[in-house]
Formats: sequence, structure tokens, C-alpha cells
Amino acid sequence: MDFFLVLLTAGLSVALVGGGLLASRLVAPHRPGGAKSEPYECGEQAIGNAWAQFNVGYYIFALLFLVFDVEAAFLFPWAVVFRELGVIGLIEVAIFVAVLLLALVYAWKKGALEWV
Repeated sequence: MDFFLVLLTAGLSVALVGGGLLASRLVAPHRPGGAKSEPYECGEQAIGNAWAQFNVGYYIFALLFLVFDVEAAFLFPWAVVFRELGVIGLIEVAIFVAVLLLALVYAWKKGALEWV
């Protein structure tokens, strides 16, 4: 019986999403062209080609920031319950930080932290 309820919920979800998409397709007007085919960026007119290439270093730097931002998000709850975790919790977080430090050293050696 539980499996049936899961299948029923999944089926209703698919039916509602599909029905909404189908209703939108049937009811919404379709008038392509003109201003609709121009690129849109925050209400400003686009200048130049939309396929401009950027240095991949910017993306790598952003990914490194994201990794260390997530590290901070994981360390905060650990710091809140530090006393209850004891030595095992300290060892686990030391391994976690060591892996991230190795990743930082690797990125530093590869030159991913340099802007030019």
C-alpha cells in the first residue's frame, strides 16, 4: 500500500506539471520576433556579441571560492557542537580541513589564484 501511494504521488506530480505545460502551450499567445529575439540583461540593451570569451581563471577562482564557502558552512555547525563530539569529531574535522588545504595548495601550485 505504501508503494502505491508513492506511485500515486509521483503520477499526480507528473500529471500536474504536464497539464500546466500543456495548458500554457494551448492558451498562451505565440508571436516570435522583434524585441523578443534580442538578448536581455537586466533591462539594459546588449552591446556587442553575446558569445564573448572570458578567461577560464575567473571561473576557477569562483569555484575555489565556492569550495571554501561551503567549508565555512560545514564548519559552523561543527563548532556549535564541538564539546559533544569529543576527540573523534576533532579528528574528523582535521581530516576535512586537511583535504581542503591540499586542494588549496594544488590550486596555488597550478596558478589558479593568479589573475593575470
